[in-house]
Amino acid sequence: MPGDRRTVVDPARSLAILWRTREPVSRGGGPALSVDRIVRQGIEIADAEGLGALTMRRVSDALAVGTMSVYTYVPGKAELLDVMVDTVYAETARPAEPTGWRARLEQVARENWALYRRHPWLLQAETSRPVLGPNLMAKYDYELRAVDGVGLTDLEMDSVLTLVLGHVKSAARAAWDQVNLERDTGLTEGQWWQSHAPYLKRYVGDDTYPTATRVGTAAGQAHGAAYHPEHAFEFGLQRVLDGIAVVVETRTTDTAGPAS
Repeated sequence: MPGDRRTVVDPARSLAILWRTREPVSRGGGPALSVDRIVRQGIEIADAEGLGALTMRRVSDALAVGTMSVYTYVPGKAELLDVMVDTVYAETARPAEPTGWRARLEQVARENWALYRRHPWLLQAETSRPVLGPNLMAKYDYELRAVDGVGLTDLEMDSVLTLVLGHVKSAARAAWDQVNLERDTGLTEGQWWQSHAPYLKRYVGDDTYPTATRVGTAAGQAHGAAYHPEHAFEFGLQRVLDGIAVVVETRTTDTAGPAS
């Protein structure tokens, strides 16, 4: 996690930026400077180069303005990250809700999976303390409606959404780790496996670890690698939804009461 994500910020100032209740008027003959323009530039840098490349000076250079001009609109990197996070939350599609809670939760999961794939820096920028901006609130409200009216308590609704989004984030983090490994080593997962497999056979016979050998071989043949992020996401999502179905069915049975 970037160190400045733990910076204590003034909540009044932070929320004012997130909700755009106060913003200086841009002066000068060039393109108007604004919080939105600064944030969009920050997102472009993070998308292309990662959070490690994101600094207030880097943003100001890209905008061809003085660093102090950027600070006039956004007081620091921690606040900039908050607004960047809230801004990309608006990208999740919110179509007319599909029929059935399971289909609705699947849609929520896939939209968040796609969001992490577009903006992997979110995996670093997000913390357990939510960014309390307008786009987060709209996203949270929409996603909760996936399980509204199915018999769950309000606390259970929040817990179900947390469970689904937690699976998505975990799978997205593993997928991003794989991307970084391929970049750092110059080998794809398939190439890495092919280079190691012949040597592994020298040390591990079929009779030494029979179950691991059988299952590992089957998985390797199916995925062409030791790990397949899309399969892990899809398989895990269905199992998470299966578990939620048990809870929903229990609540439905409880509500119906004993048969007469």
